[in-house]
Amino acid sequence: MGQRPVTFLRQVSALCLYPELLNDPLFPADARQRAHRLLAGCGGQSAGAYTASPGIELIRQDVARYIERRDGGVPANPDNIYLSTGASDAIMTLLKMLVSGEGRWRTGVLIPIPQYPLYSAALAELDAVQVNYYLEEERCWALDCGELRRALRQAREHCQPRVLCIINPGNPTGQVQSRQCIEDVIKFAWEEQLFLMADEVYQDNVYAEGSAFHSFKKVLSELGPPYSSEVELASFHSISKGFMGECGFRGGYMEVVNMDPAVQQQLSKLVSVRLCPPVPGQVLLDVVVNPPAPGEPSYHSFSQERQAILSDLAHKARLTQEIFSQVPGIRCNPVQGAMYAFPRIQLPARAVLEAQARGLAPDMFFCLQLLEETGICVVPGSGFGQREGTYHFRMTILPPAEKLQILLKKLSQFYVKFTQEYS
Repeated sequence: MGQRPVTFLRQVSALCLYPELLNDPLFPADARQRAHRLLAGCGGQSAGAYTASPGIELIRQDVARYIERRDGGVPANPDNIYLSTGASDAIMTLLKMLVSGEGRWRTGVLIPIPQYPLYSAALAELDAVQVNYYLEEERCWALDCGELRRALRQAREHCQPRVLCIINPGNPTGQVQSRQCIEDVIKFAWEEQLFLMADEVYQDNVYAEGSAFHSFKKVLSELGPPYSSEVELASFHSISKGFMGECGFRGGYMEVVNMDPAVQQQLSKLVSVRLCPPVPGQVLLDVVVNPPAPGEPSYHSFSQERQAILSDLAHKARLTQEIFSQVPGIRCNPVQGAMYAFPRIQLPARAVLEAQARGLAPDMFFCLQLLEETGICVVPGSGFGQREGTYHFRMTILPPAEKLQILLKKLSQFYVKFTQEYS
């Protein structure tokens, strides 16, 4: 992910994987104590043993306490928490359970456009119907309930929409939805009897002034009945994002709310098919949700590292938008959160025709030319979905700031050259 590791996470992970180090004074006392505690929760006190299918009970309890702290005391039940092989695994598992039917009775799943391709790929694999709703680019990629109603109305002519997916903060668009938007979405889901899937893996990554992360669970609870008691919700988090960037360890969790007990029993069976999530990922997840507390030896360094990483990302988010906004023909919304920018580019008619002649989407043609001439790799917006006639690309803000600044300037210069060449 391009982020430097947080030392405490790696220390606890190393101790759990090689317990012979537990008496080594080079490791801080709180890291050793944490590793002892986690190993005690493992079968045979070894990270090499299978765990319970939903994950280690001790860690699920820590996740529940984390959620309660995050949401200002809204209760969380460990029995409703499933640890997973990254958020992707949990999302796929839940979709498997929710999708059914054939023909007009196939399950429809509403997903945002632009979207993270995990969703379109999963729906294709499961033979579900992808129902697109478009985010409002002119309003910083806001979600509009009128657009949700349009998408739902049209979908009901050929499938049975049952699920509404939200990505907040957004990938690839980097937006952070307002609390009012989340309230409106919850009410919409209740009115239309839709199961809500809240992909919240970037909840630690909020940068823009005036933006704040509001969990769907907290807002749902605060809305009160009938919403808080009837809307079915699953939310997802991961150690791959945030300040951690520990993608390869594959750790995450899913929490379900208001799920029918008989249905949840089937979910537990489905989860058991893959035996258990990787234990190193579970260990790292625990450290993320249960970090060093004030007064512990590692608290100061952990807090400093975490803040440094998030501050650096916030700086790079602003830098990206500022540099692109100076280039005529490139329009980049503020990167409010997550780790990506999704700029819109104007492409000359000749470039569009040339792309078509080569059998390429116009933005793919642009991105390939950019790669060949500069070595800069970005992803065309057509890979995520976009309104007809618009062109975008997605890029990450993860490179070191000094390299990112060079990259942004090179990319901007290439765009100017490209548009002049095809004008």
